[in-house]
Amino acid sequence: MAKKRRKGGGEEAKKEVPLPSQEEGTILCVVVRVLGADHLLIRCQDGVERKARIPGSLRRRMWMREGDIVLAAPWDFRPERADVIYRYSKDEVRRLAEKGIVPRELIELSEEFM
Repeated sequence: MAKKRRKGGGEEAKKEVPLPSQEEGTILCVVVRVLGADHLLIRCQDGVERKARIPGSLRRRMWMREGDIVLAAPWDFRPERADVIYRYSKDEVRRLAEKGIVPRELIELSEEFM
């Protein structure tokens, strides 16, 4: 039998992590509770709890659980609602905290729910 060959040379592709920005209207949040039907209750960096939905492009690719730090975009016409854009892994959160992008309060809040 022939051996299967892998493409890519064994190196994992490093993709760029999306960062929160005022121009795009994105904010860092912590998942407080999973509500079901692709909806989450998140507590944002500005102190507001919002009901967020996971868009179809992320539903099966990224699984969310309580205590995860996510990047969300609040809706313009209903500021109490938001869309989840990205879920940060533990390693990404650690690197962003070292750079000073993720505040310590958000990390402590994240650890509270775990």
